[in-house]
Amino acid sequence: MEKRPPTRGRPAGKSSFDPRVAKAFGNVVREERLKSGLAQEKLSLLARVERAHLGKIERGESLPTLPLIMRLSKALDVKAAYLISQMEQQLDQCEGGDR
Repeated sequence: MEKRPPTRGRPAGKSSFDPRVAKAFGNVVREERLKSGLAQEKLSLLARVERAHLGKIERGESLPTLPLIMRLSKALDVKAAYLISQMEQQLDQCEGGDR
């Protein structure tokens, strides 16, 4: 039996998007942006992301890549780990600790 060569990306029909995670992360980004006193436009410029995409992230319609999470954290002047831990706390509160 011959092995198939590895292919890039996820298999057809598969998704890694989890709306609960996206919504929780978006809430954290919005909260941190508002705490910092930044408008969406300003944060999008600092993080080098389209403002419309940032809006989708904040609404939980899009899950950012790791490089974008790093740029958002730098623009918000917080650690990426802080954003992730805040997201985990929100998930724990919403789901009673069951992620």
